[in-house]
Amino acid sequence: MPGPEELAALGRDLLGQAATFLETLLRPWNAYQLGIALALLLAAWILRQVFGDRIRAWMGTREGWPTWRMRVLVVVHRRLMGIFFVALVWTTVWIMREVTWPSRSYLLTVVAELATAWLFVALTTRLIRSAILRMVVRYGAWIYVTLAILNIRDEAARLLDGIGVSFGGMRLSLLLVVQAAVVVAALVIGARLLSRATAARIQSNADISPSMQVLIVKLTQLGLYGLAIFVGLRATGIDLTGLAVLSGAIGVGLGFGLQKVVSNLVSGVIILLDKSIKPGDVISLGDTFGWIETLGARYASVVTRDGKEYLIPNEDLITGQVVNWSHSNEFVRLDLFFGTAYANDPHEVRRIAVEAAKGVRRVLHDKPPVCHIVGFGDSSVDYILRFWIRDPTEGLTNIRGNVYLALWDAFKANGITIPFPQREVTVLDSAARAAVAD
Repeated sequence: MPGPEELAALGRDLLGQAATFLETLLRPWNAYQLGIALALLLAAWILRQVFGDRIRAWMGTREGWPTWRMRVLVVVHRRLMGIFFVALVWTTVWIMREVTWPSRSYLLTVVAELATAWLFVALTTRLIRSAILRMVVRYGAWIYVTLAILNIRDEAARLLDGIGVSFGGMRLSLLLVVQAAVVVAALVIGARLLSRATAARIQSNADISPSMQVLIVKLTQLGLYGLAIFVGLRATGIDLTGLAVLSGAIGVGLGFGLQKVVSNLVSGVIILLDKSIKPGDVISLGDTFGWIETLGARYASVVTRDGKEYLIPNEDLITGQVVNWSHSNEFVRLDLFFGTAYANDPHEVRRIAVEAAKGVRRVLHDKPPVCHIVGFGDSSVDYILRFWIRDPTEGLTNIRGNVYLALWDAFKANGITIPFPQREVTVLDSAARAAVAD
């Protein structure tokens, strides 16, 4: 660990190198090279203005291209100015090396190397979806390649290593933090790409049930990300055993504050293991009716027929009463109640009702509808019509409405009357009213 005097010397050395670099810019040929670099930057901007809209219009005509190819084109289009500048500056460096001394293109070579490295970092970090992680990796890589190209990486490393704190038997320096952030970020990116490839392979396997697919993908992601963080911290020299006591105290505090979160996580694992609910199932929970879109670590996404998406905590699915319309099979029986007049023949009513239900699409014929008398009401003979469907995801209210409409048409065609309550009102004369009053 460098002492305060050495840190001060390193700081003065870096400042001296910066002053020397600024002085060299005032020399004629260096000033010319700086002017050439600015002119090339302006030329790259002009080329971006000229060809940017044309390339974008050409991209709009690429119908049917794979999504990944279009994303690459979008990233390249956003970095057109940098690409043009790198191409122009390297072409200029090559020409100057051929027609003049190499020392007169030294500054342009440094600019070309910096521009190329920055462009490469900007393009590769687009693979990171997290905006915060992408920003950290991008700026960290830009700083690192800049220090490496300017040959001041060792001085900067010693300076960062001298800034730190010590607690227990472990010393945490700024250099160690930067190294850990870069290594862990790189490993997390690799773990993410590997987990996506693994998830695609698992989800394409038809022999694995949807719930087991979700469980395997979640466990794989958890294992890969945990391994990436652990290996990254160990690779940078951070002693994790020194944090055991602190992490234990933090764990106790989080255990009390995150009881619901942990309960939902455990409930999600139980749901995936017992396969009681899986993606694609049609469920009813209270007033919510819809199908499972996704099963997350904390909640399940249920989409209703009207497009609303409910995020139901996994704990509610474990502790509450859930109606799974497609748990063991997709067959669902629906019941309709109706009544007809006493003047109509019950045998004929039952036959007509069954035939009307059979004529509705989605009503199964291998499980034929049945109709039974369930009671004699005040104004009608009451019936129940039962029929089966195998596609509850297509809706229940609409199929009930279609069967009711078929019953209406069939009853109307066969003279079957659907009664309604009738009341008789007797109007009394004055003598009768007086007798009633007495």
